Amino acid sequence: MDTPAPAAAVWALYADVNGWTAWDTSLLQIDLEGPFEVGTEGTMTPEGQDTVRFRIVELVTGELFTDETVVGELTLRFIHRLAETGTGTRVTHRVEITGPGAEEIGPMVTSDVPDAMAALIKLAEAS
Repeated sequence: MDTPAPAAAVWALYADVNGWTAWDTSLLQIDLEGPFEVGTEGTMTPEGQDTVRFRIVELVTGELFTDETVVGELTLRFIHRLAETGTGTRVTHRVEITGPGAEEIGPMVTSDVPDAMAALIKLAEAS
């Protein structure tokens, strides 16, 4: 999605991990157990699911970060990328799921991504 908001406004919302519930309404709770940097872990409770652990596995300040959740044999990687455009910022969220049953769980996990992105952008534009 494109937004006139600057990348810094979106990045500030990303970096406030404990505040993700403000724009990702599928999350009931999220706690990052340290700084927003590669290797830091935390817990999240998606609506209707058990609490799971996640880890920041990639981060380039102001540009991208990837968090990863492993549930049994499944690995879910959530990739968040920002690119400046001539009129603001392009926000890209990508989900990669690998392991047995990935094709079945994919639509469930990604169904709310457009709504979360719209809410994120709305908050970034208001800041």
